[in-house]
This record gives sequence, C-alpha cells and structure tokens, in this order.
Amino acid sequence: MVRRAVGGGGTTTVRAARRPELRLPPLVPYEGGELEPDGDYDGLEFREADLAGQDGAGARFMDCALRECALDEASLTRARLLDSVLTGVRGVGTRLAEATLRDVELVDARLGGVQLHGAVLERVLVRGGKIDYLNLRRARLKDVVFEGCVLVEPDFGGARLERVAFVDCALKGADFSAATLTDVDLRGAAPLEPARGVDRLAGAVISPAQLLDLAPVLAAELGIRVLSPE
Repeated sequence: MVRRAVGGGGTTTVRAARRPELRLPPLVPYEGGELEPDGDYDGLEFREADLAGQDGAGARFMDCALRECALDEASLTRARLLDSVLTGVRGVGTRLAEATLRDVELVDARLGGVQLHGAVLERVLVRGGKIDYLNLRRARLKDVVFEGCVLVEPDFGGARLERVAFVDCALKGADFSAATLTDVDLRGAAPLEPARGVDRLAGAVISPAQLLDLAPVLAAELGIRVLSPE
C-alpha cells in the first residue's frame, strides 16, 4: 500500500508498513514452571503467568500467546518471538536486548523501562496501552505500527526505522539522535514531541499542522532566531 504525502518538493509517496497477519493454531496451556534459557516454546498459551525475574534468555516462542502476564525484570535477551501475541502484559525493566520480534502483536501493554536495544522488529503491531522509557537504541524496525498507544520518552537513538507508522499515538519526549528514518509516517502522532534528534527526521512524513508545532524546535536546531519586527 502506498500513501500520498505533500512536502516541500511536491507530491511524493509513503510506503505503508505491512502489519502482521497472525493465525494462531489451537494453543496448549503452559504448565512448565519457570522459563529456561534457550528454551523452545511452541503453540503454548501463557495466561496470567508470573514470569517476573525469570531467565528466558535466548528462548524461542513460536505461535504463542502471552495473556495478562507479569514481566517485571524478566530476562529475554536474544529471545525470538515469532508469530505470537502478547496481550495485557505488564512489567518494569523487562530485558529484550538483541531480541527478534517477527509477526508479533503487542496489545494493551503496561510496561516501563523495556530494554529492546539492538533488537530486530519486523511486522510488529503495538496497539493500545502505555510504554514508558522504551529503549530501542540501535534497534532495527521494519514494518512496525504503533497504534492507539502512549509512548513516553522512547529512545530511538542510532536505530534504523523503515516503514514505521504512528497511528493515533502519543509520542512524548522521543529521542531520534543518530537515527535513520525511511518512510516513517508521523502524521498520526498527537502529540508529536521530539526531545532530541529533530535533525534526523529526514525520511519522515509529518502533517502541515505538525510542521507549525515543530517550527520553534526546527528553528532552534538550525540556529534561526525568531524576533518580532521592531
């Protein structure tokens, strides 16, 4: 799907992000106790499981559903979440550094301080909920949609974003320092409040109204002084 946008150079196109298409098979309730490093979890449903502080580093989750689970300080470093749904998960300090999320839906999450630096996200939908201090430094995001959610001080520093869309999504205090953006649609972000890295928004699309809102930030970044006529 291609969307039209109008910018300073005339009409251009924006390649829309592809959303995950999940069809989970009949799932088996998980009754295996604590997670195991490098564990293999296939076709399982984790419902209201307390996974806080557990070590699932390097584990693979395939065709799984995590519903209403606690993920406080859970270690999922380098884990692979494939064709899976996470609904109503909650937690602070969940570690997903260098993880791979492919064809994943994250719905109505309440998370804080999630560590996703160096992770790879492809065909991921984040819908609803609130995530504070999301760390995506040096991550790679391709075909990712943030929809109807609140992101407070997300860190995209040094990340690569391709075909990423923000739809009816609050983006507060975002850091885009050293990020690379390609076909990133920010028109649905309200408010759109970049704290740092506004100079890295080349490759993004914003609305005329957002341009007016960002004018003071852009002027400051370019060293332009705005003074009333004497």
